[in-house]
Amino acid sequence: MTRPPLPPYTEETAKQKVRAAEDGWNSRDPAKVALAYTVNSRWRNRSDFVQGRAEIERFLTRKWQREHEYRLIKELWAFHDNRIAVRFAYEWRDDSNNWFRSYGNENWEFGADGLMQVRIASINDLPIAESERKFHWPLGRRPDDHPGLSDLAL
Repeated sequence: MTRPPLPPYTEETAKQKVRAAEDGWNSRDPAKVALAYTVNSRWRNRSDFVQGRAEIERFLTRKWQREHEYRLIKELWAFHDNRIAVRFAYEWRDDSNNWFRSYGNENWEFGADGLMQVRIASINDLPIAESERKFHWPLGRRPDDHPGLSDLAL
């Protein structure tokens, strides 16, 4: 199984990889998202250490059970060979209807097959008022004409 685009990345193919990851995560489908990672992929997500596709799927299932109205934007930060760095922000609310914008950076490493084998994520949560939300598209894929992070000054 391969997951194009494949490394080594160019600016264009790195941007395609970032958008594909954003689209997958915005689906909030843990099984679908987990397929982008190698069977033995290693993650650090905040203070959680996750190993393997099955654990990734369980992690994402728990995540999206707590993070309602989840909408994510990712933006390419840097790339080289089989590595990509992104910055991102996502908005979500908890069970008590408190809204948050979570900001972070990810470092990704891919195998020759285009599957992600390492993901290191650093994330901070900022409580926001509902009126401060900036991500207003219907749940699912961000529309192509919706502003990105730089356009939104995030």
